[in-house]
Amino acid sequence: MQVKEKTQQELSICNHGYHEYLQLVRSFHGHIAPGMVLGGIMVDLAYRHLPEGEFFDALCETKKCLPDAIQILTPCTVGNGWLRIIDIGRYALTLFEKQGGVGIRVFVDPPKLEPFPELKNWFFKLKPKKEQDRDLLLDEIQKAGSMVCGFEEVRLDPEFIRADHRKGFALCPSCHEAYPSEHGPLCHGCHGQLPYIQQSKVKSGAVSKGP
Repeated sequence: MQVKEKTQQELSICNHGYHEYLQLVRSFHGHIAPGMVLGGIMVDLAYRHLPEGEFFDALCETKKCLPDAIQILTPCTVGNGWLRIIDIGRYALTLFEKQGGVGIRVFVDPPKLEPFPELKNWFFKLKPKKEQDRDLLLDEIQKAGSMVCGFEEVRLDPEFIRADHRKGFALCPSCHEAYPSEHGPLCHGCHGQLPYIQQSKVKSGAVSKGP
């Protein structure tokens, strides 16, 4: 499968101009994160190889930055269930059609980073953040475009893509809150799967609402 690489002059990201996309990143993410800039280029590359008119879901292989790029450029979000994250730490994403699970997986291809030293330093954390040249890094990401990415056709396991319908809710006998009944006799929170070290009930009306 061949893909025409976008040059710096014509670089656009899912129909957004490059600088327009940077402002979307700043607005959504709080700052212009290099990972989201690169992530937008990756989403765009996947989009360019999806069949037109198909409804698709997304799978992200890291929880760092890349999910936000998916959420601002596609209809797929964590909240609507169309974006799922399996955090194995690889900077990769897949857009796949909802029914058959056929899709395009895009990943950062390490050997292709060699012509872009600041991008390589950032990606592999070879320099402390305070020593990185942020402007040079963003410039290299823009110049590189999708040239630093690899992509492949994939098919997902039908068990993964099938709708995850909840079977019902129960009241936890410990915290008395509702939880998915398939989790067992206690909710996961009361099984110690949350980081709270102390919880104290606040009486109704006891919380200050400010001046």
